[in-house]
Amino acid sequence: MQLTNIDTIFKRKIFRIPDYQRGYAWQLRQLTDFWEDLIALEEGKNHYTGVLSLEEVPKEKWPLWEADTWVIKNKGYTPYFVVDGQQRLTTCVILIQAILETALELEQNKFQKKDDFEICDTSIRDIRNEFIFLQRLNSIVRSYIFGYEKDNPSDEFLKTKIFNEPSSSSLNQETLYTHNLENAKKFFKDNLKAFPPAERLKGLETIYQKVTRHLLFNEYILHNDVDGFVAFETMNNRGKKLSDLELLKNRLIYLTTLYREDIPEKAELRKRINDAWKEIYFQLGRNRFNPLNDDDFLRAHWIMYFKYSRKTGGDYINFLLDDFFSPKKVLKLVPVSMNISEPHELRDEDDNDLPIDSDEQDEVDTEYESELKIQEISDYAASIQKASSQWFNTFNPLTITEWTLDEIKWVDRLNRIGIGYFRPLVISSFLNGKISSTERVALFTAIERFIFIAFRLSQTRSNYRSSEFYNASRDLYYGNKSTSQVISALEGSLAFAFNEDGTYKINTFLDFITNKFRYGARDGYYGWSGLRYFLYEYEQKLFERSKNETRKIKWEQFIPQKDMVTIEHILPQSAKEKCWTQNFGFFEPDQLNSLTNSLGNLLALSQPKNSSLQNTCYAEKRANKKVSHGYFNGSYSENRVAEEFSDWTFEAIRDRGLELLDFMEERWSLRLGNKETKLQLLNLGFLSDDQLQKWHDRQKEYNLH
Repeated sequence: MQLTNIDTIFKRKIFRIPDYQRGYAWQLRQLTDFWEDLIALEEGKNHYTGVLSLEEVPKEKWPLWEADTWVIKNKGYTPYFVVDGQQRLTTCVILIQAILETALELEQNKFQKKDDFEICDTSIRDIRNEFIFLQRLNSIVRSYIFGYEKDNPSDEFLKTKIFNEPSSSSLNQETLYTHNLENAKKFFKDNLKAFPPAERLKGLETIYQKVTRHLLFNEYILHNDVDGFVAFETMNNRGKKLSDLELLKNRLIYLTTLYREDIPEKAELRKRINDAWKEIYFQLGRNRFNPLNDDDFLRAHWIMYFKYSRKTGGDYINFLLDDFFSPKKVLKLVPVSMNISEPHELRDEDDNDLPIDSDEQDEVDTEYESELKIQEISDYAASIQKASSQWFNTFNPLTITEWTLDEIKWVDRLNRIGIGYFRPLVISSFLNGKISSTERVALFTAIERFIFIAFRLSQTRSNYRSSEFYNASRDLYYGNKSTSQVISALEGSLAFAFNEDGTYKINTFLDFITNKFRYGARDGYYGWSGLRYFLYEYEQKLFERSKNETRKIKWEQFIPQKDMVTIEHILPQSAKEKCWTQNFGFFEPDQLNSLTNSLGNLLALSQPKNSSLQNTCYAEKRANKKVSHGYFNGSYSENRVAEEFSDWTFEAIRDRGLELLDFMEERWSLRLGNKETKLQLLNLGFLSDDQLQKWHDRQKEYNLH
């Protein structure tokens, strides 16, 4: 192992990222650290960058690389797989490309042939030939010095989007890894252009010298007796740690090398694994603004494909690597009986009673095959590939065209309420082709009701019955349970929340919400975790009733924002103006707090509003005289308040609160009790029917004085 720089490493070598490796994983933090190391590196000093482990590509493999054989045969280049150090090497190559592109844009370069322009007395053409690609004389064929094995989405993306080669395909498949490649190039170009124009060429030359001559690697060439797959797996602790999903792919590819060479399905299995992970990475990175976590997906698929357990947080990957997909299960051979039946000649009737000679009995032969069969790996790869698209769909239901409108609506609801441990169950329902859309919607409806009642109302612990419904996802996937059976289990699991007569047991939620008024922030329903979802669902009911085609609230906007509100206290938390005190000034502080933070006083706004505007008088909020978004021009919820209540009084808060609880009963099939019980739930027991007149009298007396 020797210490060497990029200039030396790239001499007459071409590099390929093998198919068992992940793509480019560096993000802003790693790029920033790399850039800061370069900037801080003093002139003439070196910086140790890490280990670069290479494996020479077998002679039987590189002849299949059509665009590269001329470089290897005729120019004496040696092809290598990058076993370890891919992230750092990729970063260096992207930075060199960014330096070349920035140099081509310099003012000094406008009056000469662009490729003749020199950086550190070396033409751009020569730098490109050394680090980016070689082009065959009188040919369009290019051999890229650094890249991925063919048929990797990152390979086409690297050539077209990073190295600017005209695309040979109408589509570039994008994944999280291709986004990282693109972001790295942008990061470096932005930082290179931050050099003042008069000093930019000098800055480019300084960075070029540092990256090519002063970043030092321990270059290590693996011998033939060292397995590259195993080396890759054991070296992943440096840099950005491999995800469990990436480790599993490497393991599956490695297992394909352990099967006997005479098994015809061996090559097809490797292709199946690569195709599966290509699709998985595409789906996980499909929404570049919200990429999905590798290991969350792997664990969810494990839950529905294998039997769930909750021994430790990492039990799924331990099972996959150490048990099910372990090398010993491929190397361990088990006997397979082969019954060979020889046909017997027909005999005359007279011979029917004659005994059959022992040497005419069926022969039994025995063969041996791996305990872990190729078909098992292939089936697993097919399953996890198919699951990846539904995993994406469940996170992004509003973008899906192949689902019914009801399926989209209910999965969207599940995401909004917090789908929690039910996502594997939802995915299983889509992967089981025998389940109809109607059955799925019934299941989603039951799941949503369970979440609302168990977690948002009854405040049950977040993992309540999780093992049961993780296992149900597996049963549903394999068809061992029907959706109706799962729905029955969901309903049965809610039995704790209901009395024998079917009414909801309010005590748990009543204690919870009462404490919200008494302790801590004393913010009552405003501090209830289910409030946003509840008010949003109420808004959707009013929207559907309106027969209008325009939704006025988008969920992604309906979240807390700094100095802005999306849920308004109609009666302000600081109600000092006369327009408020004349209606509420006669209540005791605790009673006033109960009114302010009761459910009926909280309103979903169509657009975030400056919090200072909450103190505005009701007449102005309602009529849009001084406020840019008055209730008549706001959400459907705002419209209803404006239409129903000409003034905002304690009775208005009480009546609207009761209306919202009526909606809760209807929407989630609950019976909360009589009016007195509901007033307790609203923390407005002091506004019972027989006390209303007392409060009206107090109001008159208060305003007279």
